[in-house]
Amino acid sequence: MKKLFLSLIFITRIIFPSCAQDTTYAEKLGYPKGAKVLILHVDDVGMSYDSNEGAIEAMTKGVATSCSVMMPCPWVPAFVHYLKQNPKTDAGLHLTLTSEWGEYRWGPLAGKTNVPGLVDSEGNMWPSVENVSEHASPDEVEKEMRAQLERAKTMGFEPTHLDSHMGTLFATPQFLDRYIRMGIENHIPVMLPGGHDQLIQQQMQLPDTQIELMRHIGELLWNSQLPVLDDLHNYSYGWTIPDSVKNDDVKLQQYKTQKYIEAIKSLKPGVTMMIMHCTKTTEVFQHISDSGPVRSGDLLAMTDPAFKKALQDENIILTTWRELMQRRTARK
Repeated sequence: MKKLFLSLIFITRIIFPSCAQDTTYAEKLGYPKGAKVLILHVDDVGMSYDSNEGAIEAMTKGVATSCSVMMPCPWVPAFVHYLKQNPKTDAGLHLTLTSEWGEYRWGPLAGKTNVPGLVDSEGNMWPSVENVSEHASPDEVEKEMRAQLERAKTMGFEPTHLDSHMGTLFATPQFLDRYIRMGIENHIPVMLPGGHDQLIQQQMQLPDTQIELMRHIGELLWNSQLPVLDDLHNYSYGWTIPDSVKNDDVKLQQYKTQKYIEAIKSLKPGVTMMIMHCTKTTEVFQHISDSGPVRSGDLLAMTDPAFKKALQDENIILTTWRELMQRRTARK
């Protein structure tokens, strides 16, 4: 993740002058001064049946407020049908340029002959961010992103925002440029922490100069009439789950809920997006990925009354990308 943020240096140092962030984007969007505003966001929707069920349950029976969809994956039609029946669901595009699981793969929507640098010897997307950075051109990345957006619109799915699967679009300055440009051109909010970034600074130990450069991109997005995040929490996938709780839902829920309670207590004023991967794992999911306990633990935490109470106790204001865009539009 640190390498992804380092790449921002090269485009922002050239394009933008120095700036300072005195007011949070939450305040700019009309929230009270000092408010802690949070998007509880579920990644990887459409990847599998289990992913769809977990996201839906996290948002309808739990406290999750948003999600994003991996358009090249096989269970997208089922979730889009759900969206049509539940049009208020906050769902964005989880722009996907990698296919990371060994036995469960997908290819580019633009077609492998049109984006040859995005596919491996099997004709699927590369398994890692490094592979994509090494083989794919910015033009191919943009072509695939636009194909995914076009596919969503063809299906009647208008995304509330754009974000990046595995952070691939942050891997090079050129990829990032195309990502930001597509959001601005289509007037779709872009997931990029461009505010105070205190969580990132503390957890990634990034120097002040790099945080300042992130803020320049935030200003660009804001000046393009799009809402901007103040901070991003993207560390839950890396929490190590003790072996003693992996196969015990009661213990797993207690463990993950406590981790999330600790996380929300670390939030600073502003708009923060917290990423998770809520999945209602069945016996099939173990054949897709060994991340089942991580993902099912996220779902258990989001549906835990103890976590809901903690959000209330910490005076956290929950929001969605849809609401942020509505607020930004109202403040032109």
